[in-house]
Amino acid sequence: MRPATADDIPAVENMILARSAWLEERGHPSWREHATELARQAENSDGDVWVLAEDGGRIIGCTTVQEQTPPWGWTQDELNEPAHYLYSTVTDPAHREKKPGTVMGLWAVDRAAREGKAWVRRGCNFPGLVRYNETQGFSLVHEVQRTNNRVYLMGRRAERIAGLEERFQALRRLLRGACG
Repeated sequence: MRPATADDIPAVENMILARSAWLEERGHPSWREHATELARQAENSDGDVWVLAEDGGRIIGCTTVQEQTPPWGWTQDELNEPAHYLYSTVTDPAHREKKPGTVMGLWAVDRAAREGKAWVRRGCNFPGLVRYNETQGFSLVHEVQRTNNRVYLMGRRAERIAGLEERFQALRRLLRGACG
């Protein structure tokens, strides 16, 4: 995992489009119409967009990590707790069996703990993503109606993740095998 840069924009956009095609083939809504806008966030000067890149530099995932939880849907007590908030997490569907999204989620939980945060929070719009995020140890905290969308707000306590570097190494080995 490393901070994204403006140089990453084309690769991030291609990855988002690949994921969009994957979602559309399964009858799910996608990010296609917002792919360019989402990819441009890679040049965010706040440095809150992160990419998961292979040793050779190919980007296989990205996520945004913010220092503040959006104010809607959370209680005041929850908002007062130090937390990182993840959003716009996307992975290359060509590598989904290697679970790069899980590695990125665990990285975020570990990073939050190292930075003294109590929680990692995230939101999603689909029950299928709720189930997927639950496999990473996140729990559904609130369901909120936002204009036309139902949003599922999730959280996981920040903690150091034992064996995280080994997970990254295993992912690197799998990626080398798939691309080499």
